[in-house]
Amino acid sequence: MSRIRTRGGRAAAALLAAALLAVPPALAGEAGGEGVAVTLLLHQKMPNVPGKTMTVVAVDYQPGGFSAAHRHPDSGMVFAYAVSGAIRSQVEGEAERVYRAGESWVEPPGAHHVVSANASASEPARLIA
Repeated sequence: MSRIRTRGGRAAAALLAAALLAVPPALAGEAGGEGVAVTLLLHQKMPNVPGKTMTVVAVDYQPGGFSAAHRHPDSGMVFAYAVSGAIRSQVEGEAERVYRAGESWVEPPGAHHVVSANASASEPARLIA
């Protein structure tokens, strides 16, 4: 995963506008795991890229919450932004990392996401992808 430090809302908005195929809409609200809720924020066809859509979700973790291991689609990259709290994340073959509010990262197409969790046992965390 690549770590990108952002400052201000414009960088976050640009990052989110570029999110392709983060989570298929059918999976929104069905993340698996414990203490996690996935909310579909946007699902729209991309008129300049035939056959592609832009999907943006909010992932809210309760303290100690986590998502079940999952695989991302082969058809697009995942761009994520930590809105609040701290997120533990690991893609298979890479080291586990902690992303704090204001940080963003990229996951490659087809990534096997083995860890996605709130890094805190006492505070909630939120990411947008």
